[in-house]
Amino acid sequence: MPHSKVLAFGMALAFASTVSLAAKKGDADKGKEVFQQCTPCHNADSTDKKMGPGLKGLFAKDKLNNGKKVTEDNVRSQIEEGGNGMPAYKEMLSEDEKTDLIAYLKTL
Repeated sequence: MPHSKVLAFGMALAFASTVSLAAKKGDADKGKEVFQQCTPCHNADSTDKKMGPGLKGLFAKDKLNNGKKVTEDNVRSQIEEGGNGMPAYKEMLSEDEKTDLIAYLKTL
């Protein structure tokens, strides 16, 4: 009996981890909606600069404009902290909205 409880617990933990990882990927369609707040300053369909850089192909680039490598963490940090004229969105967007926005940016 104890082995079956351990096995059941292990399976439940594995399932919860899988669900958690899936939740962290974000929803690109929802992220596109969040991105509407960004369109006054950023192009999604080109690299042409508006007030801020165009974001087409963002995740295919080597570096962000701040010189940091393009990673989810660095993009999230840029969204949250802002800089170079960009406002900080740390308090303006929920964690889910930021995750969805990053998922959308990956599709550009």
